[in-house]
Amino acid sequence: MTFSLASMGYVRTAVAVPELRVADVEFNTKHIIDLMDQAVGRKVQIILFPELCITAYTCGDLFYQTALLRAAERALLRIVRHSAVSGISVVVGLPLSIEGRLFNCAALLAEGKIAGIVPKRFLPNRNEFYEERWFSSAGEQHSTTVTLGGLEAAFGSDLLFQVRSNPDCTFGIEICEDLWSVAPPSGPMALAGATVLLNPSHSNELLGKAAYRRSLVTGQSARCLAAYVYTSSGPGESSTDTVCSGHAMVSENGTLLTEIREFSFAGTIAVADIDVSRLITERLNNNSFSSARTGSSYRRIDIELPSPSSAAASFPESIERPVLKHPFVPASPESRAEVCREIFVLQSTGLARRLRQLGDTRAVIGVSGGLDSTLALLVTAAAFDKLGRSRSEILTLTLPGFGTTDRTRSNAQKLAELLGCSFRSISIDAAVRRHFRDIGHDEAQRDVTYENAQARERTQILMDIANKENAIVIGTGDLSELALGWCTYNADQMSMYNVNAGLPKTLVRTVVLHCADNDFSGASAAVLRDICETPVSPELLPPEEQAQGLLPQLTEAAIGPYELHDFFLYHFLRFHFTPAKIFVLARLAYGAAYSAGELLRWLRVFYRRFFSQQFKRSAMPDGPKIGSVALSPRGDWRMPSDAAAALWLHEIEQIADLIEGQDAGVKTQ
Repeated sequence: MTFSLASMGYVRTAVAVPELRVADVEFNTKHIIDLMDQAVGRKVQIILFPELCITAYTCGDLFYQTALLRAAERALLRIVRHSAVSGISVVVGLPLSIEGRLFNCAALLAEGKIAGIVPKRFLPNRNEFYEERWFSSAGEQHSTTVTLGGLEAAFGSDLLFQVRSNPDCTFGIEICEDLWSVAPPSGPMALAGATVLLNPSHSNELLGKAAYRRSLVTGQSARCLAAYVYTSSGPGESSTDTVCSGHAMVSENGTLLTEIREFSFAGTIAVADIDVSRLITERLNNNSFSSARTGSSYRRIDIELPSPSSAAASFPESIERPVLKHPFVPASPESRAEVCREIFVLQSTGLARRLRQLGDTRAVIGVSGGLDSTLALLVTAAAFDKLGRSRSEILTLTLPGFGTTDRTRSNAQKLAELLGCSFRSISIDAAVRRHFRDIGHDEAQRDVTYENAQARERTQILMDIANKENAIVIGTGDLSELALGWCTYNADQMSMYNVNAGLPKTLVRTVVLHCADNDFSGASAAVLRDICETPVSPELLPPEEQAQGLLPQLTEAAIGPYELHDFFLYHFLRFHFTPAKIFVLARLAYGAAYSAGELLRWLRVFYRRFFSQQFKRSAMPDGPKIGSVALSPRGDWRMPSDAAAALWLHEIEQIADLIEGQDAGVKTQ
């Protein structure tokens, strides 16, 4: 059992924008080496420098000068020697004269040697670019190897570099314009197994160009199911006709991990941990990728990356990539608002489509004053608005039982009335007590029968009123509850259409708050905010102090914090991470908020409940898919209801044993 980032499939990569002077090879080399040393201090395994950075890109006809070309070769050998001492792998750009032709090249240096040299394939020759004046394209090469300073290296645009200790990590290199072409070389490279695509570039700035460049990089990383590592020349390049910003970025499957765009003359680097194992999982789950053919053949060069210095058994203290506490919820307010609006449209449109199919059918919904039924009611109101129908056709029922509090019952009624829905309250106390007598259950025995009888009585009432009123029952249970099986089979687990089935609890709260802040005001907004502040509870046990409105039965005290379970669910289902990897990421995301013991406790609960409760998901009703994580047995998730969780639980126990051993070792020191 190991916990280093490398053992979990991460590769620490840096993009660099060095300070440079045009044609001053000695100056440029010194600053390239300085940034290499900075990267070593941050435990970077491979660093990417811009196109032609040893000489600068904007040398013009100076590229014909033998002195410049020889100086560039000597500089490359000097960088090779320094990389051998520091251990870091490097990709650096320079012009090379080979067999009477000049090539714009990127050299990959690893293990103290030149692993390979890749020439540029597409040469821009328009507007401010004149590369065909000086350079030949990769298609004009004849040699497949080149010797520089006594070091022989593979040469060509058909090279892939595979890491021996992690074969899933394979590098492909394309240069600048290659990305902007109709058919970038990185596409076939990815299909041939390249998971990390490197692009040393020179791209000058124009109005709006940075956004377009960013979209190219993120789009290509998503299209290739790969990481795309890109860096471009900085403002030290000639400003005779153009200006460069030093735009650099690392994108992983469409997500930007880090970015530089500073217009800074000083050298700078940005570091990102690329999750290669996640990329492999994405490819395994994408049949379009697996069935595609490259149409190209590649030479594979074995290389080795430096190993991070942290001990394999220790837990990483940081990671160079975003790890969100709430991965379902966008971090920025702007993205969060946009997502909330889109979610609401998806939910209400899905329900409206079902209602259109059924004709004049009304809607019945049980409202508890809790988050889930609140969102379901808001969505139902929006669906009726979309169809041009009166909200009075929405039959809202509050069904108070033994544990219902004044706060939740009052909020449910206020919201229904403020929305203009029909409202009715039906107590279930007498019916449930009669049921207890019928089945011989002692009411004083507060067990699962006591609780589930109330849930099933509520569902029976909703279903029967739906029959009576020509209506359908709107389900309210969310994705988190479905994952944990925190619902009563054939009770709140069942409905005729569940609008919340695709939303985890953390996102339900976010959407309701968004509605309170943006779509409502006055009394309606106040009710929604109070509902968001109410602790989550099934309200099935009588409150100990009803007069004070306390809630002794708190869901998160019984099954664990929903924010943790949503975190576990996201990484387990979206990326198929192991328990060890999820645990490490949770430690990094939550820091001191939860101890290692607490994380392991709730992680055990998650896996036990997820496996044991699959039968409830196998019989779940229709409902709209919202995000990339979904549990519908008809679409995204097909799992046998009797699968064993032993493998996953065993790994959790291994983690616990290791932590216990580490703690004991600390105590004896």
